[in-house]
Amino acid sequence: MLKVLIELNVKISEIIPIASERSVGKSIVFKGKEYKIVSLQQGVDAKPDVAIFSAGGEVSKQWAPEFAKVGCFVVDNSSAWRMDPDKKLIVPEINGDSLTANDKIIANPNCSTIQLVMILAPLHQRLNIKRVVVSTYQAITGTGQKAVTQLENERKGIEGPMVYPHPIDMNCLPHCDVFTENGYTKEEMKLVNETQKILNDKNIRLTATAVRVPVVGGHSESVNIEFGLHFKTQVVKEVLQNTPGVVVLDNPEANEYPMPIHAKDKNEVFVGRIRRDHSLENGLNLWIVADNLRKGAATNAVQIVDLLYKKGLIGK
Repeated sequence: MLKVLIELNVKISEIIPIASERSVGKSIVFKGKEYKIVSLQQGVDAKPDVAIFSAGGEVSKQWAPEFAKVGCFVVDNSSAWRMDPDKKLIVPEINGDSLTANDKIIANPNCSTIQLVMILAPLHQRLNIKRVVVSTYQAITGTGQKAVTQLENERKGIEGPMVYPHPIDMNCLPHCDVFTENGYTKEEMKLVNETQKILNDKNIRLTATAVRVPVVGGHSESVNIEFGLHFKTQVVKEVLQNTPGVVVLDNPEANEYPMPIHAKDKNEVFVGRIRRDHSLENGLNLWIVADNLRKGAATNAVQIVDLLYKKGLIGK
């Protein structure tokens, strides 16, 4: 997030790094200046304009309201507020215009959802999406550093702690997050529920299978869409080419299509393999890739902060 704040040149007069008590007093460097880490209560007492949370759901539930009480906007990366009917789930390019001065706690969507809706939203507006089937190929970085360590250890033949129930190297796990009573994982249900909320349309039918793969560059998604209207594939490409934050990479004759190795450390969402589904009257297949730590998390959160500045809600 600190990298993206610099890259996007967000207007900042001061940053206040906050962490748990065991990190208080340590320092970080931002734009060549050293900042001391403070506690959550000290952060609240400083009454900042905006706080970007990335500390897990329990911390967010307890402390986001405390920051909001002192007039601070909170952009929260956890799942704590995403499905709260009173909180907005924001992807700036899609529904950022809905933010108001009253939206003190703003939810950042799940990484897989963000890249999916970046493609679905403009197509839904133009062609009326009826049904979506998505299969994800999710990078281990979505699980965190322990997953990266597990993969590295396996590749080196080193025995070590396992964050996954099975080896991840040379393998694919159809298991992202925990299983729920309906047989789907939480990750799969996030894709369903968050997509409907962001697009503000519960009539869109969506089903998902989320798979963890031994990749570090970003998440990939194979997406099948059924539209309510007849369409031309070229129109789909034109709509996506004109969507801010989306890069169409679709030239299979030259072996050009999105891959995690392209998306790593980039802020855009890449889409390709755009082709008609001939088994369905108004069906389309496409392939979406994005860096899950960038647009899937940090970049989207920082873009929300930047939007608050641009709307004149902070930094007056």
